[in-house]
Amino acid sequence: MTFSEQVLAKNHQFCIINKLAGQPVQPDKTGDINLLDLCKKYFHHNLFLVHRIDRPVSGLVLLAKNNKSAAWLSQLFKSRNVHKTYLALVEGQMPDTSGTLSHIIDDNRTGNKSKIRVAQPEEAEQAAITHYQVLGNTDKYTIVNLHPQTGRHHQIRAQLAAVGCPIQGDVKYGARRGNKDRSISLHAWKLSFQHPVTQEVNSFEAPLPATNLWQACLNIISE
Repeated sequence: MTFSEQVLAKNHQFCIINKLAGQPVQPDKTGDINLLDLCKKYFHHNLFLVHRIDRPVSGLVLLAKNNKSAAWLSQLFKSRNVHKTYLALVEGQMPDTSGTLSHIIDDNRTGNKSKIRVAQPEEAEQAAITHYQVLGNTDKYTIVNLHPQTGRHHQIRAQLAAVGCPIQGDVKYGARRGNKDRSISLHAWKLSFQHPVTQEVNSFEAPLPATNLWQACLNIISE
């Protein structure tokens, strides 16, 4: 896939990129080519990150084209007015066909891995919240639609592992085996928000990766 094919939408305020699994969003210690540098080369100027997804995750990343856009987009994320939908392929069976995961995620993480425990009723304001719905099953995995209400470090990955359903390939959080490309089967699928001035609703969707596993998932959820 060329980078131009990764650019799903663009205007004078922001752009939407379909990040490949394994592609870092910003420069890191590996020195690997990253999304910010690719955007700078493609658009011929710097862009601004207003949120992030983990390196082994694929899917939608929203970037602002100027400081003003970065400010209002960042505020939308901070106020939880951006609706995000993820797809995951997980090991095991979810607790129910639909429900809400509520956990406390400890910021004192080691080895870039979040520590997690079930949130108590009195901790509701500090809890990491993810709503989920089971969409079906492949031969080996459960397909889960996820709506994170909050945005903690490794939130979806840690919460799914905590209920005994680690994401396929995510050995950091207990998956049986990893993928050769170090990807995990978590895809930032859909994103929508209402423009604060025009009130127009902007909605975007990233195609699923063209792997056999994801295409099997697509066939099932399209039925």
